[in-house]
Amino acid sequence: MFTGLVEKTGILRQRQKRGPGFRLEIEVDLSEVELGESIAVSGVCLTVTEATTSGFCADVSVETVEKTTLGRLTLGSKVNLERSLRLGDRLGGHLVSGHVDGVARVAALATSGEAWRVSVAPPPELMAYLAAKGSVTLDGVSLTINAASDSLIELMLIPHTREVTNLGGLKVGSDLNLEVDLLARYVVHYLTRVGPVTPQESGLVDALVRAGLMPSEKNG
Repeated sequence: MFTGLVEKTGILRQRQKRGPGFRLEIEVDLSEVELGESIAVSGVCLTVTEATTSGFCADVSVETVEKTTLGRLTLGSKVNLERSLRLGDRLGGHLVSGHVDGVARVAALATSGEAWRVSVAPPPELMAYLAAKGSVTLDGVSLTINAASDSLIELMLIPHTREVTNLGGLKVGSDLNLEVDLLARYVVHYLTRVGPVTPQESGLVDALVRAGLMPSEKNG
């Protein structure tokens, strides 16, 4: 589990073909990288398979290649890095799993004072999970959605975010790994499966019973 607060940026130095997937070599100055630990690489949860003198290596599966940008980033690209959350750590962003839902594309970019106003086009099937003032993770960065339409979300990038992440290099057409908010995922799943609470039901518990997700008190 992660928070969407980028710890450091690294450089993609190598991508070696390994069967249908790849092995990535990331150059970064991270202290005491351990074999087997989880690191989010531009929003993708990867397992360290080798700690090197200049960073670490991680394997990328076929699913990851198909669902994220990691299989097509050019060598030398900057990637956002975050180590997994430890119990007791401060949660400054929002809960992020590192399981990317799809790739979004920057549709427009304009300055707004010192900030950047960025319009992003997510895959259409993910729009149901994205709402104004809700959270979204783009390339591993926890961001707040300022506005949402039928096909676009709008975000503001402050100078600090641009300086400490790879989002400072965004341009129209840039692709970004997108993960929807965990809470939104389960709320939409619930409403899709169960439907909203009806006037005849006293609340969520009755609706869960109707969905077969909780036992009825009448049945013991």
